[in-house]
Amino acid sequence: MMKIVFSIAALLLSIYAVAQDSTIEILKTEAIRPVPIAVPSVPDSLRKSKWIKGGLFSLNAAEGSLKNWAAGGDDFSLSLNLYTNGHAFYKNGNITWDNNVDFNLGYINTTSLGSRKNDDRFDFYSKYGYGVSKHVSLSALFDLRTQFFDGYTYPLPNTPIFSSTSFSPGYVLLSPGIDYRPLKNLSIFLSPITSRWVIVLNPTLSKIGAYGVDSGTHSLNQLGAFGTIMLNSKINKLITYTGRIDLFSNYEHNPEDVDLYLTNLFLAKLGKIITATWSVDMIYDDDAKVFGPNHNSPRLQIRSLIGIGILIKMGI
Repeated sequence: MMKIVFSIAALLLSIYAVAQDSTIEILKTEAIRPVPIAVPSVPDSLRKSKWIKGGLFSLNAAEGSLKNWAAGGDDFSLSLNLYTNGHAFYKNGNITWDNNVDFNLGYINTTSLGSRKNDDRFDFYSKYGYGVSKHVSLSALFDLRTQFFDGYTYPLPNTPIFSSTSFSPGYVLLSPGIDYRPLKNLSIFLSPITSRWVIVLNPTLSKIGAYGVDSGTHSLNQLGAFGTIMLNSKINKLITYTGRIDLFSNYEHNPEDVDLYLTNLFLAKLGKIITATWSVDMIYDDDAKVFGPNHNSPRLQIRSLIGIGILIKMGI
């Protein structure tokens, strides 16, 4: 697992390096002046608001139908994928407060498989920091990750097995540490002492000890080390990349089996609001048993979604 983690981290940083090649001349000139906080042309002393707020809305859809098609296939298929984001950044002197919320929801319907969701994620991230130098802050990070709707696995096409729901699982993380920002679009946060709670509120899932909690209990507290890298980069005039990798090592149980949470979003602008998107998510949770005949082994979970739809940006 450690080889996978280090390979993914190297890949994320290599994407960053490639993206910077096309803008290196700009960065040379930007590096010798203060990084702008909100509107670049307005000095801090004249800026009315210390907040930067914004967000985006993305909806991708695909539909297909067949009639008397000799090669076979589903007579009808429909998929919808929704992604919304909101962010708010505050700066006042050495104080910063960075907030971000993401919501993903996917739905698919086919004549052979019926209706089911293929994506459901809610992630709220908040980081409060005090700058001790130009690029380094002492920070405290809070993260909440869960979903909204019931989830099922399908060992057989028409045999759904209940596997998740709202706050089952849920992950709450509280982490003091050091935040290093070598550039305005790159953040590297490290914490040697982090407390993480795994929450399973649903009584059915709690009874079977899902997601590592003891049978009949609803939460599990873990103490360990945590690190996260967040990157927003413009690869070229048309393509942008947003990535995040979270790594957590549980000091109390198999610390060498590092939990991984990785999100990647590539966005290609095809028109004023028409975009193509490719998202790739990877999760490795040593407590999530999803592999083997008895589903008693953890494995790397991978989800990939490609779509064309509309994208609307708001704010700065």
